Amino acid sequence: MRVSPTGALRQSGEFFAFCLDALAGLPRRPFQVAEFVRQAWFISSVSILPAALVSIPFGAVIALQLGSLVRQLGAQSFTGAASVLAVVREAGPIVTALIIAGAGGSAICADLGARKIREELDAMQVLGIDPIRRLVVPRVVATMLVAVLLNGLVNVVGVAGGYVFNVLVQGGTPGAYLASFQALGQLPDLVVGELKALLFGAVAALVASYKGMTARGGPKGVGDAVNQSVVITFMLLFAVNFVLTAVYFQVVPQKGA
Repeated sequence: MRVSPTGALRQSGEFFAFCLDALAGLPRRPFQVAEFVRQAWFISSVSILPAALVSIPFGAVIALQLGSLVRQLGAQSFTGAASVLAVVREAGPIVTALIIAGAGGSAICADLGARKIREELDAMQVLGIDPIRRLVVPRVVATMLVAVLLNGLVNVVGVAGGYVFNVLVQGGTPGAYLASFQALGQLPDLVVGELKALLFGAVAALVASYKGMTARGGPKGVGDAVNQSVVITFMLLFAVNFVLTAVYFQVVPQKGA
């Protein structure tokens, strides 16, 4: 579907206003606890296994590429630090974001889009119920929580996969792998990774909710909205990741070898 520059600008403004409404609805009571728990469980159930399966080869590939590079530079003792930092800082949040957007976000968009074309959202507004507070806010909070927890799982599995690959395949030593990470790694590396996952989860849920609640054209329109939400989310995630990484390197001093 072709969108004119004016239409894209209008949709951007509407999405920004939608995000502000969702943010304003966070502290308001009553909070929909049952919907939050239901959505958190659903997103977890469709995301945990794919994330774990993707993390294993992801960590192995990072260990392979960085292991070859540091061997050429004569810095084999820093293979562990390079691999773990790459997973914790970048690969973990990115994998988490892609899984959340592809699995959880598409399901959120399809659910809200189906409600939209069945006019359930209009009926809620007629009854005086705010669909954003009732449906969007619990989904956003649930996605953020699941993204943070899922990022921890991805980090553990990715680091373990890189460790096994480096030790068994590349002939590295376990002691050097762990010691190098302790020499260069620091707590802010983990904190910024979790912060990225938190923001990525919020972006994925907000985009999916907005596209679902603005779907038009029947079932075909819902399918188009799901596809658009996944593509837009991926683009926004990489942009947000670049900004956060640039700010992190400017604010947090890095440890030297």
